[in-house]
Amino acid sequence: MSESREVSIWFFIGISLLVNGILILGAGVYQLNHPPDHEVVLFNLHANIWWGAVLSVAGAGYCLKFLPRAGKS
Repeated sequence: MSESREVSIWFFIGISLLVNGILILGAGVYQLNHPPDHEVVLFNLHANIWWGAVLSVAGAGYCLKFLPRAGKS
């Protein structure tokens, strides 16, 4: 009747990385437009923008690589 399909845990890890990356990237862009009153020493490197972009790309890669497909056994 119904066949069981397994979904790889790496797909869900990819979703988690992608969501966290988008949130961190959004916070970095907001902070770029609204700088804090007291900047930290390395504020000019914008680490949250870089880290958010890296997490988003990695998460999207995992989501695409481990995407559950209908025809795959």
